[in-house]
Amino acid sequence: MTEAKTGAPKVPPKASQKSPRRRAREFALQGLYQWRVGGADEAAIEAHLPELEGYKKADETLCLTLIRGVLRQHQTLEAQLAEALDRPFGELSPIEANVLLMATYELAHFPETPYRVIINEAIELAKVFGGTDGHRYVNGVLDKMAARLRTVEVQAWRKQR
Repeated sequence: MTEAKTGAPKVPPKASQKSPRRRAREFALQGLYQWRVGGADEAAIEAHLPELEGYKKADETLCLTLIRGVLRQHQTLEAQLAEALDRPFGELSPIEANVLLMATYELAHFPETPYRVIINEAIELAKVFGGTDGHRYVNGVLDKMAARLRTVEVQAWRKQR
């Protein structure tokens, strides 16, 4: 992963048409990176986010909900993820770890968002911010998580295929 001198993950190239929800997930990931790597707390993260370019175009409610939810439930989320991982959670890169935490939180708390959308968004975040093959790992783990957390929805989708 390429990082700026500040230690924050690189900012992705500007996309002409990012949805407010995509932007929200990107900013939430950046905030969670500050927490995981830099030790920033919720207040510091929330104070810093509005200073970032493009933040005003993001779905602020989603962004803050993801950050707050992951910070408050990270131990529970890590325990849920442990069953789907091939290594201890602490050995994951900060980007992969935070993408998995956010997506697992969404799978558990946003039933109105289709599980495939959540997984696809997580894969895109991992591609942009993470290591070379991190998106493949994220995809595999989240497929397992979706099967556990969204059993009926996953089974219905598989029957349609």
